[in-house]
Amino acid sequence: MSCGDPHETDCSEVLDHLYEFLDREMPDSDCTKFETHFGECNPCLEKYGLEQAVKKLVKRCCGSDDVPQDLRSKVMGRIELIRSGQAVPDHDVTAGPAGPAAPASPAGPASPASPAGPATG
Repeated sequence: MSCGDPHETDCSEVLDHLYEFLDREMPDSDCTKFETHFGECNPCLEKYGLEQAVKKLVKRCCGSDDVPQDLRSKVMGRIELIRSGQAVPDHDVTAGPAGPAAPASPAGPASPASPAGPATG
């Protein structure tokens, strides 16, 4: 995306680093360049506004959810595999060979092919 006008900071650079700007993960000098660009470029300003709104919505809807410890451990394990350069399997490495088992209901496993009551014949 580009507005077609020349800018000190190119639109592609701004859009490539938009999330770093939103998360304030860039030097102040770069933030200043981006703010200047947004003042000059309406398409980039609109994209920034949209991404900022999405980020706020996600935070509002999901920001207070606690992450289950087992999920956190699995994610951290995969991150460590990636950082160490090891291949990351497509399946859950913590589950057995058949994958995760479905939890049983309190009344026991139900068979979709049989009626709920005793069989009569």
